[in-house]
Amino acid sequence: MTVTVSAYTAEQVRAAERPLLDAGEPLMLRASAALATVIADVLGDRPHPRVLVLAGRGDNGGDALYAAERLAESGMDVDALLTSGDAHVSALAAAMSAGVRRIESDGLDATEYDLIVDGILGIGARGALRGAARAIVGAMLAAEIPPVIAVDVPSGVNPDDGTADEAVLPAALTVTFAAPKIGLGRAEGPRLTGEIVVVDLGLELPESDVRLDVARVVGGGSSQRA
Repeated sequence: MTVTVSAYTAEQVRAAERPLLDAGEPLMLRASAALATVIADVLGDRPHPRVLVLAGRGDNGGDALYAAERLAESGMDVDALLTSGDAHVSALAAAMSAGVRRIESDGLDATEYDLIVDGILGIGARGALRGAARAIVGAMLAAEIPPVIAVDVPSGVNPDDGTADEAVLPAALTVTFAAPKIGLGRAEGPRLTGEIVVVDLGLELPESDVRLDVARVVGGGSSQRA
């Protein structure tokens, strides 16, 4: 069963986020908490799961790293690969304090993991993956990798029109924040996105004529620890 919901451009979502961010709302912590919950649900009761987090330098990587923190705190074995060499500073510190290991791409065998989290690029980025991130993804595409969960959008997919080149990790599931992005349903989007789970962050969004079918809508996680 699917749910049909309104879809938006990246700029529409970012504009709706601004008032909450200006008011000090911890949207990244709420989004990452919900992301971690979805990841844990996907892994189920698998004993000692291993998770590889691919984290870019921006907010998308921050979402992934804060989720990694929560996964590590729950007892999972989590590694983080910084695809740009650096990352969201506070999210990386939180992840490493929780026991997430920072690894390098040299000698990486992605087949050893149960799940990969794609947090390389978010909706603020445009264009294809480049440099080290492109090389990392290219190597993974040539191997039999485990399922991928994309953070907000699969990295390298344009959030507005769905265009993408060959250097994109096809996701089994995309956890998208606030609302689905229009590009997830256009061009290469459907092929690369997999199922869509929407994390409702309570944004005030305008009416939209564009609708997408999603697997489910979940509430934004709490920024507080239990």
